[in-house]
Amino acid sequence: MAKLSAHVNNVALHHTIFSLPFAYMSAYLAFKTHGMAVDLWIFVWITLAITGARSAALALDNLADLKYDSQQERLSYRAMVKGEVTPREAKISIVIFLAVFILAVLQLPRICLYLLPAAALPFLIYPYTKRFTWLCHFVLGIAIAMAPAGAWVAVTEEVVAMPMLMLCFAVALWIAAFDAVYGSQDESFDISQGLHSMATRFGAHGALIICRWLHAISVICFLALGSMLGLNALYFVGVCVAAVTLFYQHRIVRADDYSRVTQRYFMRNGIVSIAMLLFTVFSI
Repeated sequence: MAKLSAHVNNVALHHTIFSLPFAYMSAYLAFKTHGMAVDLWIFVWITLAITGARSAALALDNLADLKYDSQQERLSYRAMVKGEVTPREAKISIVIFLAVFILAVLQLPRICLYLLPAAALPFLIYPYTKRFTWLCHFVLGIAIAMAPAGAWVAVTEEVVAMPMLMLCFAVALWIAAFDAVYGSQDESFDISQGLHSMATRFGAHGALIICRWLHAISVICFLALGSMLGLNALYFVGVCVAAVTLFYQHRIVRADDYSRVTQRYFMRNGIVSIAMLLFTVFSI
């Protein structure tokens, strides 16, 4: 049980709160806007596919960054840093998680399998992008946005649809911005190690300003999605909850004070995805 717990820690299973709700929201909107009966099995396979993909991505990220994470006290709780999961075990887990991902995708319409390489590429390259570009946060945003994109395709088999693109754009900006906010506290360390981030490019203060604008655009995209699909007032209440959450998050972070940027702060961002899912379901 201790080893299982260590692997759960290593892939931060609770972080699925950032992708699964938006995938469910996308699938639900796709069913309802196309006049289709909701197929619960689609949600089961979407859940397994996304859980497998992001678990593989987190394990790969921790493996790739182990030498850096080991030097940061705030990351001392991580399973690989503590030696509870070895690099060899991490590699085996990556293979297993990718297998779950592929097997789940095989249960969905065939077009999902054809698009699998495009969906997998962002999360496979993300751990290495911080070595050469400050745009790494946006690569992560795109990786997470593949969840609602894949869910929409799994239901409709449409590769290009404006509602899906609007939702993916909103999610990508939301993720990229809060990842940049969280990562800006590592500005000095990243510079010392030759790593790149929005903070190393624009300074922590500049990065935080940019992130406020990115989150504002994200909220606008959520509003546009509701207008595009003619969703009722409840949906827009959900957008307001998400907006207030983001506003509060920015209020408690300053470039000279990261004392409140904790794991609780990080997980509180899940309010955005959960609110958007719940209010979307109740709005249709």
